[in-house]
Amino acid sequence: MPRPLSPPRRKLLTHALSGAGAMSLLSLPSLSGAASPRSPASGNASSGIKLPTGDVRDFDFLVGTWSIVNRRLKKRWVGSNDWDVFPSTAHCRSHMGGIVNIDEAVFPTKGWSGMTLRTFSVEKRQWSLYWINSRIGELLPPVVGGFTGDRGEFYGDDTDEGRPIKAVFQWTRLGPDAARWQQAFSLDGKTWETNWIMEHTRVKG
Repeated sequence: MPRPLSPPRRKLLTHALSGAGAMSLLSLPSLSGAASPRSPASGNASSGIKLPTGDVRDFDFLVGTWSIVNRRLKKRWVGSNDWDVFPSTAHCRSHMGGIVNIDEAVFPTKGWSGMTLRTFSVEKRQWSLYWINSRIGELLPPVVGGFTGDRGEFYGDDTDEGRPIKAVFQWTRLGPDAARWQQAFSLDGKTWETNWIMEHTRVKG
């Protein structure tokens, strides 16, 4: 997940990422920035939605180097359809037999970078995805979930501009050399606004 937002309500594991890197992204149906009614099939305990489970190999497809086209809403919560489009690159690695997955992304036109740390709970069979960016230097609260087929959903609580929100990352595997990540926020867990989309293309060679 990659989201340069205001600091969240709580700081998590700020010492855990020495030498680690990563970024994750989610996929909702369209590029429309307007909030749209949606009843997620999965979510977090505070919203009363059952979190999806997954498999330790869910993120094996992401290992490697990727060229990414980003589309991010210029303004959230106002029904905007005005997108900022910019490039990034990311490199992903797998560790500890797949239980840990890390990627590091660089945004050359923005002047900052980000990392995603993904950890898999063998007992719960769920992934926790933690995002950190170079502007803040702190791990943000995780989103939790897993994949069903080629689609993964990961939910969590956070804050955006000082107010509590619910966040969802959605990953879509599009064959061996393409993937999509999208991020959406909600104030009530029912109506979601997609605010960031990343289209991944594998860099070969």
